[in-house]
Amino acid sequence: MFPLSIRVVILAMVVCCGLLRVTLAVDDYQPGPDSLAHEGVPRGELKKFSWKSKIFPGTERDYWVYIPHQYSETKPACLMAFQDGGGYVSRDGGFRVPNVFDNLIHKKEMPVTIGVFINPGVVPAISTNQHPRFNRSFEYDTLSDQYARFLLEEILPEVSKNYRLTSDPIGRAVCGSSSGGICAFTVAWERPDQFRKVVSFIGSFVNLRGGHLYPSIVRKTEPKPIRVFLQDGSNDQDIYSGSWFIGNQDLAAALKFAGYDYQFVIGDGGHNGKHGTAILPDALRWLWRDYVSK
Repeated sequence: MFPLSIRVVILAMVVCCGLLRVTLAVDDYQPGPDSLAHEGVPRGELKKFSWKSKIFPGTERDYWVYIPHQYSETKPACLMAFQDGGGYVSRDGGFRVPNVFDNLIHKKEMPVTIGVFINPGVVPAISTNQHPRFNRSFEYDTLSDQYARFLLEEILPEVSKNYRLTSDPIGRAVCGSSSGGICAFTVAWERPDQFRKVVSFIGSFVNLRGGHLYPSIVRKTEPKPIRVFLQDGSNDQDIYSGSWFIGNQDLAAALKFAGYDYQFVIGDGGHNGKHGTAILPDALRWLWRDYVSK
């Protein structure tokens, strides 16, 4: 084995000769002030529920509802639904959405919005020596209206039993990360009559279940009245189903070609939520920038 000093010289020569590609990512994004709790800012309430689905038969899941302090039953609230909901509801880790909502609603930089945070479905094991079946990829990566129907026919009617939600699609948004990101896009794509705003972090626009086709589909379809915020990192994963970074670039190019109201923010991160967490407040400000409550 060569000594360390010689190995370093050999590595430098290999890199210079183009035989080895080394990519260094900083990927050190941190939550900003709008993601932190502050004194004097009213805190919304978070409630946890569980659900057994008929649209995804046999599945069970938890979901949470965030109710802003400013919510009043005299006026319908806007809505934002999150896939992989458990990753968004903590105030001191992950995306810290309750803190972000508290701060932006308080500063009137987004409307009074009820958040619905939904976990993917799980089919429980039927015996102790078996494992549960996780339904996440089927629910999120499939290009169909099934998940949109799950929201519209099951979860939102249940939430509406206790809280008034706007029926205006301009006041309804959907958000997700990775497979949850392509799911968010699919919900609005399939049902723009119900959802007009999308946030996708490190979205899986690759061939897990046909998502790589979206750029071509967007280019060939009459534009739909949806607003789309995309984020991805140049060091996102590149595996058997495709390159996440290329997939997001292709979709952004298609949205531009078709004349959509969209934004694509590029970082140097990998397949994680660090960059998305850091820019979430700005993404929401952009998403709701011209919303006028009726």
